[in-house]
Amino acid sequence: MSKVKTVKGVGWDVCAIGNAIWGGAKLADVLELVGIPNLASITPLGGKHVEFISVDKCKEENGGPYKASIPLIQATTSDSEVILAYEMNGEPLNRDHGYPLRVIVPGVIGARSVKWLDSINIIAEECQGLFMQKDYKMFPPKINWENIDWSTRRPQMDFPVQSAICSLEDVTKVKPGKITVHGYAVSGGGRGIERVDVSFDGGKTWVEASRYQKTGIPYVADDKSSDKWAWVLFKAEAEISENTETVAKAVDIAANVQPENVEYIWNLRGILNTSWHRIHIHTEHPDN
Repeated sequence: MSKVKTVKGVGWDVCAIGNAIWGGAKLADVLELVGIPNLASITPLGGKHVEFISVDKCKEENGGPYKASIPLIQATTSDSEVILAYEMNGEPLNRDHGYPLRVIVPGVIGARSVKWLDSINIIAEECQGLFMQKDYKMFPPKINWENIDWSTRRPQMDFPVQSAICSLEDVTKVKPGKITVHGYAVSGGGRGIERVDVSFDGGKTWVEASRYQKTGIPYVADDKSSDKWAWVLFKAEAEISENTETVAKAVDIAANVQPENVEYIWNLRGILNTSWHRIHIHTEHPDN
């Protein structure tokens, strides 16, 4: 996005994603233990949101704690699988990832999965923390820092469908011949990946990549063998004889597709660049 116009954000590139096996207690079960039933959308006292407060203090909150919230109905729906995690990849949660307890809200941007959890509050209104109200919101390209009104946009929750090529650098030199690309695709809200298209000629023609989550087992969206919260890995190959651009785009089960150009989704905060991922391939021909 910065190549289009300056943004105020962190240069994550294609790396702002994680895919781990989390272990812990379902938040819906914990809330039920304190008298809030499954599938509740409001409590008798008017609570509609679940707020997570971190031990972590941050300058953006004027020295106060990092905090975020999700709707109560999401927290009390067992199928949403929001958990209070104390394990990661079969081991006790380590400090960098939120020891001793963190929230995991699958299918939602990571800013809502609060680390180093201190307390949980049931509140009537959405969390008023800075990272809910004045950050991580998607604005149209016409909005700038002079005319922004944060209250006109809702906090970003589910993330859009996206994909990335991980086996090649942004500019890669190769010898003429077969080239294989690997990457990931994922969509928010538990929406599976219906298709990943890869082009080896800058988007003129496309091949459908093979998809999998476990090696040797073809991925089928919404099948009982698939994990709706996890990324889907893909692989595609072609013969390359000249300089070209390799492109990847994903389609989820709701037929959401990545936008072709970043210009259309540019925003001043620089979030959610889910445009087609492009890799420039330079072929190295031996001297005659």
